[in-house]
Amino acid sequence: MTKNYLDVAIEIAQEAGKILVEELSRPLNIVYKGNEVDLVTQADKRSERFIVERLTKYFPDHAIAAEEGTGHESASASDFRWHVDPLDGTTNFAHGYPCFSVSIALAQRDTLLAAAVFNPFYHELFTAARGEGATFNGKKIRVSKVTTLSTSLLCTGFPVRNRQASPNLQYYGDFTQHSHGVRRDGSAALDLASVAASRFDGFWEFGLQKWDTAAGVLLVEEAGGKVSDFAGNPYQLGGPVILATNGLIHEEMRALALEISIRPQEPFRS
Repeated sequence: MTKNYLDVAIEIAQEAGKILVEELSRPLNIVYKGNEVDLVTQADKRSERFIVERLTKYFPDHAIAAEEGTGHESASASDFRWHVDPLDGTTNFAHGYPCFSVSIALAQRDTLLAAAVFNPFYHELFTAARGEGATFNGKKIRVSKVTTLSTSLLCTGFPVRNRQASPNLQYYGDFTQHSHGVRRDGSAALDLASVAASRFDGFWEFGLQKWDTAAGVLLVEEAGGKVSDFAGNPYQLGGPVILATNGLIHEEMRALALEISIRPQEPFRS
C-alpha cells in the first residue's frame, strides 16, 4: 500500500539525516563543481543516492529533481515531481558548522503538496502538507506577528558562484539599516523554515534553484506567511528572486527592495 506523501518525505529525510551525521565524523572527501568555491562532499552524494533510491521504490513513476543530478526528472511523464536537496548548506557542513539540512518536497505540476526540512544535528524537523498547516517537531507553527520592518529579524544568502555579479550586497546593506538585523546562515531551506517557525520575520535571496526553495515555500505558506517575487507576483520555483515573510511586513520589504532595484548600483570592490 502506497504510503502518504508526507510520511515518506519525513521518513526519508530523517534517514538521510543519519547519513549526514555519520559523514560529519569522517574525513572530508570534497569534489569541486566547476570552480574552487562550489563544492560537493561525499555526504551530498551518499544522501542523494539514498533519497533517490527510496523515492523511486515508493513512487517509481514520479519524477525526481535532485541537486547532484542522480534523479530522473526528464525520464518521467508524471505530473508528480520530487524536489530534493540532499545536503542544503554544504559549505557549512564542510567546515563543521551545524547549520545544514535535508530538504524534500513534492509538487503536482505547479502545486506543492508536501515538504520536510530536517536538521539532523539538532534533530529539528519542519513539515508541511497542502491545506494541513506546518509543524516543527510535531507541533503546529505559525509565522511571527511582527508588524514593522524596523523591528524585524531578517535572513538572506549569497551565491557560492559569481559573487561579484550578485546584487545582494546592496540589498544586504539597506535591509540591515532598515531592520533589527540580518542573518546569513547558509541554508536557504532552514532560512525559510525559520520564517515559518517565526524565528525570522522575512527572507530574500537571488538565484536559488527549485530544490533550494520548494520545501521551504510550502512551509511558509502553510504557516500563514507570504511568498512572492519583488514585483509582488507569485513566486515560481527557480525564479530569479524570492521574498518570503510573515505577510505583515511583506509590502514594506517589497517596497524597499524595489527602491534599491532602481537605485544606481555601486561596483563591487574586492
